[in-house]
Amino acid sequence: MTAELATPPAATAPVAAPRRRTVSAVAWPVLGLAVAIAGWWAATVAFDVQTIILPSPPEVLSAFSALRTELLRQTWSTAVATLLGFGISVLVGVLIGVAIAAWRPFERMFQPLLVAFNAVPKVALAPLMLVWFGYGRTPVLAMAFMVCFFPIVLSTATGLTSTPADLAELARSMDASRLQTFVRVRLPAALPQMFVGLKVAMPLAVIGVVVGEMQYGETGLGMIIVQTSGQADTASAFAAIALLALVSIVLYYALVLIERLLLPWVRATTSQR
Repeated sequence: MTAELATPPAATAPVAAPRRRTVSAVAWPVLGLAVAIAGWWAATVAFDVQTIILPSPPEVLSAFSALRTELLRQTWSTAVATLLGFGISVLVGVLIGVAIAAWRPFERMFQPLLVAFNAVPKVALAPLMLVWFGYGRTPVLAMAFMVCFFPIVLSTATGLTSTPADLAELARSMDASRLQTFVRVRLPAALPQMFVGLKVAMPLAVIGVVVGEMQYGETGLGMIIVQTSGQADTASAFAAIALLALVSIVLYYALVLIERLLLPWVRATTSQR
């Protein structure tokens, strides 16, 4: 009697699945943008809105074409200022967050002050910033720092004080020093929470830079918005605003990409929708 060997079917790797996810990740945002622009355009046509109040998308595109060189140059200036302000915020915010997580007296002394400082409207400090730093890039970077450093402090301190108990116990059982426990256990466990704060802070850095440029900047898209709005050139102002939105989107998703490259295990160990 010949025994029939049951040959298992060849495992077919879901090659098309990543491709479908990539297409979906691109297609849905593009569709959402198209719907928003179509609604905007339809509103300007249906209600016969004047250009000075709300320009239509073709008028904004025409204004961008007329000022393309200047707008792109100021976009670069705003993007560089955003990255500088964000970088300073990350450096200072992570250090303060580590200090809060490492030393309880430091937390008790300074956390109420940090909360109080975060509650102060930063626009209220604009006149003082002008007195302290004058015009130029320094007050712009200071405004970006003040706006976005608190989420970084909070997420860093929260992540470092939320180490899973089993990992902390494992480190203690292996006689790991405090430095080894921090580098090998606490910091890796805190990185997902820290990136949450970074992703919240990045758009805030753009807002801080624009507010600074509108108040006392000599370059940047914020300055362009103030100038064109004062000249009743609403279409050019909208072109600058659209570029600001683009800068914010690009920087945010660049940070998301960095998170996925540095923390591939997070997506593998958490549920996905």
